[in-house]
Amino acid sequence: MYVIVEIAGQQFKAEKGRKLYVHRLQGDEGSSVSFDQVLLTDSDGQVKVGTPVVEGASVKAKILKHLKDDKVLVFKKKRRKGYQKMNGHRQFLSQILIEDIIA
Repeated sequence: MYVIVEIAGQQFKAEKGRKLYVHRLQGDEGSSVSFDQVLLTDSDGQVKVGTPVVEGASVKAKILKHLKDDKVLVFKKKRRKGYQKMNGHRQFLSQILIEDIIA
């Protein structure tokens, strides 16, 4: 069984026992969170599509740790002008473990 759930503005495929990296969530490491924005459920081939969400469905997860993603380098250059600019960015992430799917 799997569901498509919206977490922090992005859609993820969630299955029980799967670990996901999502944008930083409010809460401490080890705390439980619940997501109610379930867009689709699939249980052994029986697909339920929400309009826009599936009624009564939710996903329970546990925050494992907060971390930062790999650095993304942004490099700008204008040729023959002597202009170069380098910038880096590291996104804040949370690793969550899907504990239970209620559909």
